[in-house]
Amino acid sequence: MIVNPEFNNGIEGWKVFGGGRIRQGWLKHGNLINTFIVAHNRTSPRDTFHQLLHLQRHYLYTFSAWVRLSEGNAPVGVVFRNSKGGQILHGGETMAKHGCWSLLKGGIVSNFTGQAEIIFESTNTEVEIWVDNVSLHPFTKEQWRSHQDESINKVRKSKVRLQITQADNSKLAGAKVLIDQKKPNFPFGAGMNYHILLSKEYQQWFASRFAYATFTNELKWYSTENVQGQENYTVPDAMLEFSQQHGISVRGHNIFWDSPKYQPEWVKSLSPQDLKEAADRRINSVVKRYSGKFIHWDVVNENVHFRFFEDKLGENASAEYFNIAHKLDNKTLLFMNEYNIMEHDYKNTATPADFRKKLLEILSYPGNENIPAGIGLQGTFGPDAPNLPYMRSALDLLGSTGYPIWITEVFVHQTPNQAQYYEEVLREGYAHPAVKGIITFAGPESVGFTTLPLVDMNFKNTAAGDVVDKLLGEWKSPSFEITADDEGFVDASLFHGDYNVRVQHPRTNSSICVSIKVTEEATHRTLKLQLPHN
Repeated sequence: MIVNPEFNNGIEGWKVFGGGRIRQGWLKHGNLINTFIVAHNRTSPRDTFHQLLHLQRHYLYTFSAWVRLSEGNAPVGVVFRNSKGGQILHGGETMAKHGCWSLLKGGIVSNFTGQAEIIFESTNTEVEIWVDNVSLHPFTKEQWRSHQDESINKVRKSKVRLQITQADNSKLAGAKVLIDQKKPNFPFGAGMNYHILLSKEYQQWFASRFAYATFTNELKWYSTENVQGQENYTVPDAMLEFSQQHGISVRGHNIFWDSPKYQPEWVKSLSPQDLKEAADRRINSVVKRYSGKFIHWDVVNENVHFRFFEDKLGENASAEYFNIAHKLDNKTLLFMNEYNIMEHDYKNTATPADFRKKLLEILSYPGNENIPAGIGLQGTFGPDAPNLPYMRSALDLLGSTGYPIWITEVFVHQTPNQAQYYEEVLREGYAHPAVKGIITFAGPESVGFTTLPLVDMNFKNTAAGDVVDKLLGEWKSPSFEITADDEGFVDASLFHGDYNVRVQHPRTNSSICVSIKVTEEATHRTLKLQLPHN
C-alpha cells in the first residue's frame, strides 16, 4: 500500500507533515548504497513526514518500518489519522537509536473507511528521524482467520504415521485403528480464587475444564502478611492441595508487585533498609514454602510500568530477586509479568521493546545468565475491538528472544461484542508459535468473576463460556477410526497431546490397545504397532 517504501525514488510519495523539513538520506556499505527519508529541523513531535492512504473499515493492517536517529535514543511511533474527522489510531512504537536501525512493528484495525495519513512521530524534537523500508499490508477478517488456522495446523499439530504389523513383522492391511485423544498438550487454564474452597459447584466446574490455574490474589504479599510479621498461608495452602488432588498445575503469582499501590499497607512507609529486610523475609518465606510445587513464579509483577522496589532499593532490585528466587527454587521458570505490552492501550502502554530490554537486563545481571526464564503477558482488552495486528507484532518481537511466552491473565471488558473479542484474542494467542500457554482471568459469576463470567449464578454457560467450551473442543482431535492401507500404514494429523490407540484386525480378530504421546518433535516419525497372534 505504500508508495516508494524503500525510498529508491528519493522522497516521491512522501510530504512534510507539520513543520520542519524532509530530505533523502543515504549510507554507503561497500558498493551498496542504502537510501531512506530524513525528517529534520523539527520543533514538535509530529514534525516529520506523511503519506495519504485509503483504509477500509474492519480491515486489519500490519505495519513495519526500520527507524534510526541522528543521535541518542528516543521513542519513535507511527499513527494513522482520519483525514476527515481527525481521529488518531496508534500503530506502534519502538526505541530508536543512533548508529543502528531498530524495527518498528505494529498495526491497526481500521474503524472507518476513507482517506488517512500515515505519520511518524517522536517527542524528542532535537533529533533527526530516519526511516526506511515502510510496509503496510491489509487483511480482511476472513484472511486473518485463515492465517490463524494455517498457523494452528502447523504449530499445534503433528503428522503421525502408524504401521500395523503382525508378530512376524508382516504388514497388516485393512486393520481398523481407533484414535482417541485423552489429554491436550497445550496448557489452557483460568484464574482461581478462594471460593474454590467453599463451593462444590465451583470445584466441579473448574476441575472438569481446566488443568492449569493461577491464584488471583491469595498468594500476593498483602494477602499472606497483611500485618507485619504475621504470615498466614492457610488459604493458598488449601487451594494448592485442592489443585494437586485434581491434577491442576499452578502458576506462582506473585512474589512481589512493583506497583506502590499494591504493597501491604505496612510496607509503604518502611525505610529502604527496613524494606530490604522485609522483602528478603518475604521471598525466602514464600519461595521456600512452595519450592517445586508451582510450575512458574511471577517474580516481580509489572516492573516495566512501575518501580517501587527499584526506587527504594536500587536499579538492580528486580534482577536480585530473580537471582534469589532461582537459588531457592532452581528448576521453576521465573517470569516477568506485565500488562499493556500486547494490548496497546496507548495512554498506559509499555512497549514490547521496553519489556524485552528489562528482561535482558535482569538476565544479564551477574549470576542470572542461566536462569530458566519466561515472558508473562497479561491481556486486558476492550471495550474497543482488539488490535490483533499489534498483538501479533508484540508476540513476534518477544518470541524472537527464544523465551517461552505465556498469556497469563486474558480478560475482556464488558461490551456488546465481549464474547466475539474474547474469542479473537484467544485464537490469536493459540495460533502464535511462541505462546506456550494461556490463562484466562474469568470464571463463575457467583464467585466474583462478574465482568467476564463464563457461567452465570446457576453455573449455566454465558456467551463467553460458550467460547471457551467451543475452543477447548476445537483444539482437540476428535475420536475417529481409520483403516490401514495395503502397506499397513495409517497417516493422521493430530493435535499435540496424549492418545489411546486401539487396533483391531477383522480377519485375524486380534487387537491391541496402546497409549501414545504426540508432540512437536513427533512429526514424520513412524510408530510400529504389532498385533499379537491369537
